[in-house]
Parts: sequence; structure tokens; C-alpha cells
Amino acid sequence: MSIDVKKLGKVAVMMGGFSAERDISLLSGNGVLAALREKGVDAYEFDPAVNSLFDLPREKFDRVFIVLHGRFGEDGTVQGVLETMKIPYTGSGVMASALAMDKWRTKLIWQAAGIPTPRCHLVTPESNWVEIIDDLKLPLIIKPAREGSSIGVTKVMTAADLPLAVDLAYKLDPMVLAEEFIDGQELTASVVNGEVLSLIRIEAPEGKYDYANKYFRDVVKYHWPSGIRAELETEIRAMTLKAFNVLGCEGWGRADVMLQADGKYAFLEMNTAPGMTGHSLVPMAGRAAGLSYADLCVQILASASLKN
Repeated sequence: MSIDVKKLGKVAVMMGGFSAERDISLLSGNGVLAALREKGVDAYEFDPAVNSLFDLPREKFDRVFIVLHGRFGEDGTVQGVLETMKIPYTGSGVMASALAMDKWRTKLIWQAAGIPTPRCHLVTPESNWVEIIDDLKLPLIIKPAREGSSIGVTKVMTAADLPLAVDLAYKLDPMVLAEEFIDGQELTASVVNGEVLSLIRIEAPEGKYDYANKYFRDVVKYHWPSGIRAELETEIRAMTLKAFNVLGCEGWGRADVMLQADGKYAFLEMNTAPGMTGHSLVPMAGRAAGLSYADLCVQILASASLKN
């Protein structure tokens, strides 16, 4: 698909922001900015933690490439401002961004739509941990409901480990989930403009695909083709598109999936502004589909729109 980059106008690459994922967002955003400029796009850095959002219309930006990760950027807040300003932007709209950021409500929608996802409990001070452990079994996962990049996520092996794990998650978010642990292979499925790209299988040391291993170490192995049965990959890719669409997502995104040895799989979450760093998964899936990093960025940018 040939895209006339001159018609894309003046572009703000929105990065940084206020969330716990600020540093990763800056890495992603600077990568996107360099790629767009390489392709001849009139693109500029825009950090909401530094620049007022009211500068967007004042500086006559024609569209925004959102590479903010986490709250105050990936959760519908910035999307709402851009809708009000009538400035087209990449990715999902207000509702889908807010839903996908909230892992608990995402699960409720997926369960209603028949999309497999690990069982969970919303943790409160009144939670009965004996009942939760009896239901989910150990080990289990404790995580903030509205964070990304594995920030605040703990695999709890014993009941004695719960207080520290819950305390860590509560420091990041007043909504905390206890989630069933799925033992298996981790897969990721990228969606770009209505197409689910080839799955990538992630092989992390001791299964620890955490913040440090995701972004700052070269110890994780990524496999594409994924190596799973072709029929099963086709099924997971079709389910990914259903999971994406039922949340109302648009443009691009990435689903995280766990695959068990018996062939059963479960969707963990949907990312509506995924990472675009040198270690990130959407660019890997793009390369597997024959798309360079720069061409992928231009395709995503060209899909920018107003959703309301």
C-alpha cells in the first residue's frame, strides 16, 4: 500500500506522559519519531508532561501518533481531549482505550463474549483469602488492574507471600486483581489495521517476562514463526480479532495470550498503544510480515482518525 506522506500533514508523536511507563514511552516515541522522519513525515516530539495539550491546536498539528503507555495516555483521557479538539489520532477511541486499560472490566466483557481468559477476583480489604486461594489455587498472580509492562505484577507461590504482593500492587492502583496462574507458553498477537499478524512465541528465562527482561536485557528469545500447530495459530488469530473488536478497539493493538500444553489458551490483556522499542513485539510481528519498522509506523499513522 503506497501512502503519500505529504498528505499526513504536521504530526505530533505523543510520548512520555505521567504514568509509571514514562521511560518506556519515551523509548517507543523516539523510535517512532525517527522512523517517521526517515520516511519524510513532518513529525515532532510532544510530551504531555512538558507541553500543554492546548499547544496541539495552537501549533496546528494535523494528527497525533499516540505512543503513551499506561494511565493518562492509553486509558482514554488523551483520546477524549483529541476528540474534543477534532484532531485525528492513532489507535482506539475513548471507550475502548478505557476498557482495555482496565483488566478487570476487560475480563468481564471477554467472559460475556466467550473469549477465554484466566479466572480472577477483584481484591478488597474484605477479601477472604482462604476462599480466593481455594478457588484459584497456588501459585496465583497479583497485579494492578490498570498498569502495563508487568509493573507491580507478582507471582505468589505461598499464602505468606500475599501481603507484600498485594501491598506492592496497591501502591500503584486502588484496583488490584488476584488472577489464576496459567502455566504454559506466552504468545503475543499484533493487530494492525484489521489484520492479525503472525503470532510470536516468547521464551523468557525461568518464565520471567518481567519489566527488566522485556526492555533492558537481551535474555529473552522470540520465535516467529511461533512453532505451534498451524490450525491452532489460525484459531488464536481469529479469536484475537474477536477480542479486539468486542472491546471496540481500532487501528492497532496487541493481545497477550497464554497457551497450555493441552492446547487450551487464555487471553491476558489487550494493549491499545503497545511498545515500539527495539525489544517490542509489534515491530517484530511487522518484520515477520515483511514490514520494516518505518513502514509499520507510517501505516499506523495513516490510520489516524476521529472516532466519534
